[in-house]
Amino acid sequence: MDSKWVFSGLAETIASNPTLLTISDFVNMWGLTLVGVSLVLGLFSRYSALVGMGFVMLYYLFAPPFLGLEYSRPGEGSYLIVNKNLIEACALWVMYTFPTGHIIGLDRLFTKSN
Repeated sequence: MDSKWVFSGLAETIASNPTLLTISDFVNMWGLTLVGVSLVLGLFSRYSALVGMGFVMLYYLFAPPFLGLEYSRPGEGSYLIVNKNLIEACALWVMYTFPTGHIIGLDRLFTKSN
């Protein structure tokens, strides 16, 4: 309900409908769990990094730290454009760009060695 900027209307729709809120909670919990387990194990790490980036960018777009957007709950600090969600998205982009799952993760079981 505290969403501002681009997706505020969508956030209000989801929060006001119990069914949509339950679905959103389920997708959020299990999506993040599966992305995290996949990244830790190095299994399908490139796809997991992309999906994780999608999740984190949605969090950023639902509540961006821009000037003039005041939220009722206090944040973790004083941010101006860059917050932890944007940093996490950049870290996931690095993981996507430099995939190491084929070296030390379970992805090496699915890659052909030369």
